[in-house]
Amino acid sequence: MAPAAAMMAGTRRGLRILATAIALSAVAWLGGFVWFLSVIGRPAAEVGHADGIVVLTGGADRVEAGLRLLAGDHARLLLISGIGGGADLGILARGSDVDTAPLAGRIALGRTAASTRGNAKEAAAWAAENRIETLIVVTAWFHIPRALNELHRVMPGVALIPAPVHPRTGAGRPESGWTATTRLLGEEYSKYLIALTGLDDWLPAREARTAGGRTS
Repeated sequence: MAPAAAMMAGTRRGLRILATAIALSAVAWLGGFVWFLSVIGRPAAEVGHADGIVVLTGGADRVEAGLRLLAGDHARLLLISGIGGGADLGILARGSDVDTAPLAGRIALGRTAASTRGNAKEAAAWAAENRIETLIVVTAWFHIPRALNELHRVMPGVALIPAPVHPRTGAGRPESGWTATTRLLGEEYSKYLIALTGLDDWLPAREARTAGGRTS
């Protein structure tokens, strides 16, 4: 075989191998995505009592859900992690039906986290300081797997109890379109894979925020 023909044959073989690898990766990703959807779609178990509650801010209704759990005596302490530097408890509780005055002494506001990994580190320090052994985790329903993974990595001895929050509809809260929801879930699944493999350790950490915003 002439050198040029051999080179072309090698190139075609390499392209076939590359195409096969891409196809297998796509199938694996899709299979994992179906599993991910089944996990986040499961009905949430009833939340019992724990030592503490952590709210990972970044979406509607999360803070209110955490406050309701604290008001219902599901735990003795609450950490609201990843809030903006200028936000106080009154601002965070605005729009909820929870009276925070009698609860204020049991609530800590975490201001350093700017990502889920940051939330986990902030929660771990708070849990260690307050001898938390069981922790209710409040975050968006689609964010629960990644949040639990990050939290477990930095506090393996703490029992984690998921409390997923689903967005309310009506009252000016329209449901997201199918395309937007699918894109959101696909992005979250990809982030979960990165966190699961530990590759996020190689990514630069976000700087702590001084204003409100998303952390997830």
